Amino acid sequence: MVPSPIADDIRRKLGILAPAERKVARILLASYPSAGFETVATIAERANVSAPTVLRFVARLGYTSFPDFQAALRKELDDRSASPISLYETAADSAHGQSTDGLVAYSSTLFTKALTHTLTDIPRHDFAGALALLSDPRRRVTLVGGRFTHLLARYLGLHLMQLRDDIRFLPDRDVERTSLLAALTKRDVLVIFDYRRYENDKLAIAQLAKDSGGKVIVFTDMWLSPTSTHADVVLSHRVDTPSPYDSLVPTLAVVETLVAALVTALGDGAHRHMKQGEETARRVELV
Repeated sequence: MVPSPIADDIRRKLGILAPAERKVARILLASYPSAGFETVATIAERANVSAPTVLRFVARLGYTSFPDFQAALRKELDDRSASPISLYETAADSAHGQSTDGLVAYSSTLFTKALTHTLTDIPRHDFAGALALLSDPRRRVTLVGGRFTHLLARYLGLHLMQLRDDIRFLPDRDVERTSLLAALTKRDVLVIFDYRRYENDKLAIAQLAKDSGGKVIVFTDMWLSPTSTHADVVLSHRVDTPSPYDSLVPTLAVVETLVAALVTALGDGAHRHMKQGEETARRVELV
């Protein structure tokens, strides 16, 4: 499995850092990852701490020097921008010479670890934040995904439609999409699925939602989509896979866990909504 992102490591250590070191951490997280490529002196000045404090912070993360920290950050950025074609040879090498049984066993280990890491490491306050926003009947929810992740956006959206009102998908047609985005208000929640290679329109859409006073929930990979900058809630997941394509298995597990939590949070209202939907489908002969 690829190492956890540096940002995740920083977040996990926030509670044990000295106050001055915590200032450095927050400066780096606020402009991640670009802030990590500034000089020690610049970071120290922005955090209002001494240069030795920045070096102690880097040591806390396990790096022997500041250049060592920046080298790790550059490697992470390379991983973050990797495409299926650039990952093809690595995936082929992993599978080369393996029997079918060997590949299945390898996949079992890989997916199990990715799933465990995702569900263990997901910040509970972010999960609770997503639950609160999606279960609030005053909120209108719009979902959008990417090349492959539109499948997960639709999967989550279809479940939400069975549980509550005011759920919709961002249209594909330009005029319809523009109309919806122009009408966003502070009651709107935008749910974005954005994984490497990140899509520029998702960043612009997140910015529009924030400008309108709305809320943004981002499902993303461990390297964090640029849309995370505008997000109120970030749910990041492992994407380890035996193929050149990032796995969405851990993301699906988080989506289904969230759906289970929503059923409980919405209670009798969700039950009534489901029964009404079933009755309507029966009357128009859809079931």
